Amino acid sequence: MVFIGGGWKMSTDPSKERSFTIVGNNAKNMLTRAGISVPKGMETKKLPAELGLSFPVALKVSDPRILHKTDVGGVKLNLGKEELKSEFSVMKKRFPDSSFLIEEMQQQGVEFIVGVLKDPSFGYVIMLGGGGIYTELYHDVTFRKLPISRVDAGEMLNDIREGMLCDGFRGIRINCEALKELLLSISRMIIDGADEILSMDLNPVIVSKDDAVVVDAKISINAKKADAPGKRE
Repeated sequence: MVFIGGGWKMSTDPSKERSFTIVGNNAKNMLTRAGISVPKGMETKKLPAELGLSFPVALKVSDPRILHKTDVGGVKLNLGKEELKSEFSVMKKRFPDSSFLIEEMQQQGVEFIVGVLKDPSFGYVIMLGGGGIYTELYHDVTFRKLPISRVDAGEMLNDIREGMLCDGFRGIRINCEALKELLLSISRMIIDGADEILSMDLNPVIVSKDDAVVVDAKISINAKKADAPGKRE
């Protein structure tokens, strides 16, 4: 597997399974059902009068056609109420056909990336690495074949530089047990899904001293499995 154009893909030819990508609330609802923490928020095409959220908030374009939201000006952070109105208007003009996520900002933490791919030779493989916009620059990642155990999750953390923060560094301490639990939840989600999920890109996952929260997610779904009786919500 290699990094290509900002993501990570199989270096061999993928299977011919039809798929579609889900983002925004749809992706985060899947994660929530698996017991994975996501920010409190809402997806909308129009800015409502009342959000029911605590400020400051993040505003993001939510569109499976847009792979790198930051690069196209599709992410605004730490917005107050009046700033949100202004930025929403600007973003709506820039992306008139898209939906938008409005979410509460997360407490400060360290960014990770978690990914899953269905490799034609090895089956499902999970990746952990340093996240955020520097993922492509550092390529500090590690892989394991699914399913994984808690020991595997711990070893994955030890494989990457960010894992050193588990013991604390210059006042920075993160909840590595929460991150291990997230990796295990993803493993169970994939194995229990009976090939429904073909790939997953969770970036960033913000790990603070209290929790591990998936801030952004893209999930590729097997169209054939999704169309099967009983699979529609």
